[in-house]
Amino acid sequence: MNNSKELQPIKQRYGIVGNSDGLNRALDIAIQVAPTDLSVLIEGENGVGKEAIPRIIHDNSTRKHQKYFAINCGSIPEGTIDSELFGHEKGAFTGAIGEHEGYFGAANKGTLFLDEVGELPLSTQVRLLRVLETGEYLRVGSNEVRKTDVRIIAATNVKMQKAIREGRFREDLYYRLATIPISIPPLRERGSDIYLLFRKFAADVAEKYRLDPISLTDEARRLLNAYKWPGNIRQLKNVVEQLSIISREREITVDMLQAAGITDDSLSAGGLVLARDTSHSPSEESYANERNLLWQQLFTLSKEIKELKELIHANTTQMASIDPHHPAEYVSYNPIGSDGNIMIQRPATITTMADRTRRADDIETAEAYVEEAPRSMKELTAQTIVEALKRNNYNRKRTARELGISERTIYRRIKEMGLEL
Repeated sequence: MNNSKELQPIKQRYGIVGNSDGLNRALDIAIQVAPTDLSVLIEGENGVGKEAIPRIIHDNSTRKHQKYFAINCGSIPEGTIDSELFGHEKGAFTGAIGEHEGYFGAANKGTLFLDEVGELPLSTQVRLLRVLETGEYLRVGSNEVRKTDVRIIAATNVKMQKAIREGRFREDLYYRLATIPISIPPLRERGSDIYLLFRKFAADVAEKYRLDPISLTDEARRLLNAYKWPGNIRQLKNVVEQLSIISREREITVDMLQAAGITDDSLSAGGLVLARDTSHSPSEESYANERNLLWQQLFTLSKEIKELKELIHANTTQMASIDPHHPAEYVSYNPIGSDGNIMIQRPATITTMADRTRRADDIETAEAYVEEAPRSMKELTAQTIVEALKRNNYNRKRTARELGISERTIYRRIKEMGLEL
């Protein structure tokens, strides 16, 4: 199946948009390998949409009526990942109050999708290699050999050959996983697919919130195609959602894209310009995408707060003129919503002085936050992570999902920056 028309039903079923050669090739391989039991390794950058391929393979295999589990290896703490994957016996470690089957036991006869497999500890890699070679494994704290018949599909955004050279990933395990390799191209290499995805996301947001869909000027469309998209499809979706909600004009111009951080050579945040740095040492290359995503989040937050400040000042005079004995209806702006996001409320009626005092406190808090100016990249990164943690009640898993990075990366950044949470 190499004809793009023959792939169209698959794309429609799984919500896949695009017709680039790289994408069609990946889908073609997935369909061909599905009826077999061969292991598959899906490689691609963060945000390219790797998670659709395992479902396509499972749903078109002989195991389609059996269980399918998707596990993010990067989000499971190193100390518990063996227990999660292979199970444990009662009393195997502190807190093991009962037996646990583990994913390899639960997925017997089915399919197991191991996302971010490059994040697995070396000790867990040894266990995984044994399962792939013999179908046998041991629960944590047990000497009883167990058997399982599981189809393994793995995915990674790590450059595996580099990880092997650095001793972070076993070469024998890599070749076991990559019996059939599938490469998902980054968004910047998908040409006209970028505009097709833009239109899809714009239509989705418009339908969900009952808005007119946004469109692009010719110049803005050229900029969209020229941009490198370090966050790939996930970043494009975020940008489209942002512009759809906050833009009063429905035709998006180059200036509006640049205000959202989409430029040819740099990402702008709060008036500061971060040029693309080509001098990274090899140990820093893996952080490039994460740094750009953090800047994008910071810029969005800065823009929202700036607009919020203008709205608050516009209403300060009106608030001061309200007679405490004759409260009037006016538009109120609560800077922080129940989910931790900045939001604008519809008109509300304030009837007590306590309400006005609380609004005044909100103004002072918002203004103080706006005036704060971090002095370095490290401080900006720390501020972004801390604010995201607060919005998610210090839940690292939800914070990692919001920022588009792994939970382990959040933990590492907190440790590196010496944050006390």
